[in-house]
Amino acid sequence: MNLQWGKVLIAALFEVAWVVGLKHSDSLGDWLITAVAIGISFTLLIDAGSKLPVGTVYAVFVGLGTAGTVLSEIVFFDEPISVAKLLLVGLLLAGVVGLKLVTPDNIAERGEA
Repeated sequence: MNLQWGKVLIAALFEVAWVVGLKHSDSLGDWLITAVAIGISFTLLIDAGSKLPVGTVYAVFVGLGTAGTVLSEIVFFDEPISVAKLLLVGLLLAGVVGLKLVTPDNIAERGEA
């Protein structure tokens, strides 16, 4: 995995943190951590998007963030588990992985000069 896709993955992890923070923050410290997570997430996303196809970067970021948020709510906040929810998260992740696999990482592979 190249460095830029690593940034997308880390940005998605911070996205999970700030989305969960938006729901569960109840103190100034929690809100500050949430704000820092937003800043890190978008800084990494913007940087990766400047070097990779932005549509694919954004789709991977949102897909991983969505799946991570759903799973973290189940694991850490006692959200009810359903087979349908897990199957849909799996389908979402399959789509994200598939989109990443069919997207060239560099300008030469995309045919741009």
